[in-house]
Amino acid sequence: MKLSSRLVPVAASALAVAAAVVVPTAAPGVAGEKHDDFVIVGHRGASGYRPEHTLASYELAARMGADYIEPDLVTTKDHVLVTRHEPEISGTTDVANHPEFKDRKKTKMLDGVATTGWFTEDFTLAELKTLRAVERIPAVRQHNTVFDGRYQIPTFQEVVDLSKRLSKELGRPIGIYPETKHPTYFRAQGLPLEPLLVRALNRNGLNRPGAKVFVQSFEVGNLKALRRELRVPLVQLTSASGAPYDFVASGDKRTYADIVSAAGLREVATYAAGVGPSKDQVIPLDASGKLGTPTALVANAHKAGLVVHPYTFRVENTFLPAEFDSSAVPSDSGDLFGEIAAYRRVGIDGLFTDDADIAVAEEKEAR
Repeated sequence: MKLSSRLVPVAASALAVAAAVVVPTAAPGVAGEKHDDFVIVGHRGASGYRPEHTLASYELAARMGADYIEPDLVTTKDHVLVTRHEPEISGTTDVANHPEFKDRKKTKMLDGVATTGWFTEDFTLAELKTLRAVERIPAVRQHNTVFDGRYQIPTFQEVVDLSKRLSKELGRPIGIYPETKHPTYFRAQGLPLEPLLVRALNRNGLNRPGAKVFVQSFEVGNLKALRRELRVPLVQLTSASGAPYDFVASGDKRTYADIVSAAGLREVATYAAGVGPSKDQVIPLDASGKLGTPTALVANAHKAGLVVHPYTFRVENTFLPAEFDSSAVPSDSGDLFGEIAAYRRVGIDGLFTDDADIAVAEEKEAR
């Protein structure tokens, strides 16, 4: 999508980035500037710099130049959409430090896996608002822990309101790219996500062609159902292993590998506008941990008329292919510029990243 402006950090230091010091670039067509259609999605916000799925994280991603911010949607006991990566919240909040919620700790089957912790659907929104977010991977992102305890769990409406406010302030549209998390799981508890999402998009004037919204899911059935109610593009997420849980639950033997086959992608195109694969489904790693030979996924998706937005591009060595590592220290920053460039050469149409500033800078260099 073509934007009127970009915001990029004025300094390369982590402190400058964390402070979100930014300046606007010229609009396309001004002084020779040209913006391409590459889509940069702030994955859970700017989660390389702030605890994920917080308003601070989303805001920083937008200020860094992300085209979209990505809220993962789960629900509360009183059926309000909130943003967490998973319904189980012990790793992303301080819930374990709240003695008043000690008896809420449970073991549940989450998509067939026994999971122990605290679950959003066992809390009212008012109760969740008493918790505070913490960094999910402190061993890798120790610098993010300085923000532990400072931010609430946002509602989806608060994220929409933020995108509207920032769009006005920054002079360019900040899109939203919500994901329905574990829809079969929530539906089984009588707390379906989809009606709330449709209602929210309708209420905010976002369920229309041209709205800057993508809706994504790792399941298939709920996307097909949403297609009948939504007028915004849908994206089928896939993984390098396993299968959509709605397939598993219904006895359908197809896997994500089947979905990203040429025939599978043609079927995806009957209900979705794009596919969001794990990045190693686009370029798998070889035995040495380096990028191997690209698969046919991008070419086959494009033949089917789908855009391709792989996930997740992160700057730390532990997440990078070996040739882009800067050292043997997993938490050190490596060459994310190089990894993004390699994937762009394969023809991807956008990406999910924890480090929107780097993706924006790489895009500017690639023009």
